[in-house]
Amino acid sequence: MANVYDELKARGFIAQVSDEEALRRLLGETRLTFYIGFDPTADSLHAGSLVPVMAMMHLQQAGHRPIGLVGAGTSMIGDPSGKTEMRQMLSPETITANAACLHAQLSHYLGYHEPAQEVIAENNADWLLKLNYIEFLRDIGRHFSVNRMLAAEAYKQRLERGLNFIEFNYQVLQAYDYLELYRRYDCTLQCGGDDQWGNILAGVDLVRRVEGATVHAMTYPLLTTASGAKMGKTAAGAVWIDANKLSPYDYYQYWINCDDRDVEKLLKIFTFLPLDEIGRLSALEGAEVREAKRVLAYEATKLTHGSAEADAAEQAAKAMFSQGGDLEAVPTTPVPQARLAEGLGVLEIFTEVGLTKSRGEARRLVEQGGVYVNDSRIEDVSAILTSASVTADGILLRAGKKKYHRLIII
Repeated sequence: MANVYDELKARGFIAQVSDEEALRRLLGETRLTFYIGFDPTADSLHAGSLVPVMAMMHLQQAGHRPIGLVGAGTSMIGDPSGKTEMRQMLSPETITANAACLHAQLSHYLGYHEPAQEVIAENNADWLLKLNYIEFLRDIGRHFSVNRMLAAEAYKQRLERGLNFIEFNYQVLQAYDYLELYRRYDCTLQCGGDDQWGNILAGVDLVRRVEGATVHAMTYPLLTTASGAKMGKTAAGAVWIDANKLSPYDYYQYWINCDDRDVEKLLKIFTFLPLDEIGRLSALEGAEVREAKRVLAYEATKLTHGSAEADAAEQAAKAMFSQGGDLEAVPTTPVPQARLAEGLGVLEIFTEVGLTKSRGEARRLVEQGGVYVNDSRIEDVSAILTSASVTADGILLRAGKKKYHRLIII
């Protein structure tokens, strides 16, 4: 497709657009500067965060200039969108550290340090923390209608439980970001998740009122899986892209274990495979669907962790499920021989290595028949691992059908 707007639409990236006809024309005829903001409320993005990142990459590859904005300033307040109560307030030091981590991750995808990419890295703390409050109210605050703000879905949902005044300022500050980036870089497109629609439109309106300019808004759908779960979340927690928080093998496993009904949607959004190839993979049925999932898992892992880690994760998966491949790539934990000699409780070690969230969960999994050691089912909740449990490959732990971990005795 010649126009990146059509590509984004065909892949399912577009939820709402301020002026679809005008934006499609501009994306096909001119070089736009656009931005997406990421508040550093954690020290890593997760798989759900990659929806806007993938869209940024499509726009970048089509010749448009991205601004990766990290919101260390807005994080001082916290976005009330989609929240039933006020976010936990983070310290300035934590926010600064998180912002550095997010910039490093965005650089991995967008190439901050590659001159040919012409990507811009910004942090809204650079202008928001310097604002004079009275001046800001006079110059910017006067353009906002309280009635209109209260009608926004993000605020409306919170009114029953209580909306803190500090959160009420969030939309104003996000809108000001758009004005600032328009002034600095002639940025004329803001993108974001669909829960940000009201905030983004406030920025469009502010730029029009202050500068007399027409700028645009585009949002992406908030993805859920076929089971209704939020994209990038599992029962065990977030699917982090930081390899120190979630191993590349476990990241690969998240994708390969997706619901069959989600394969086509995930291939379109989280890979750069051509649409006709995605169509072929999505048409596979029965046992062949596993091949489509393998391609999805490999491509998604390669994008985030590189080809070497994707290869290793794939080999590890083959070792587990096909009796072939490289067992060395399975996540491991070293256990001292002396500790094993004292006896190591199954409930304890499954929780320690992250196969279960708690001993209680491990106990329930044993009772349900879902705990295995060296492919033998454990039926006793008081079972103990000893030196007799050690094989040539260490001790292989399995929770359910698909979650593996290996203990290496040292």
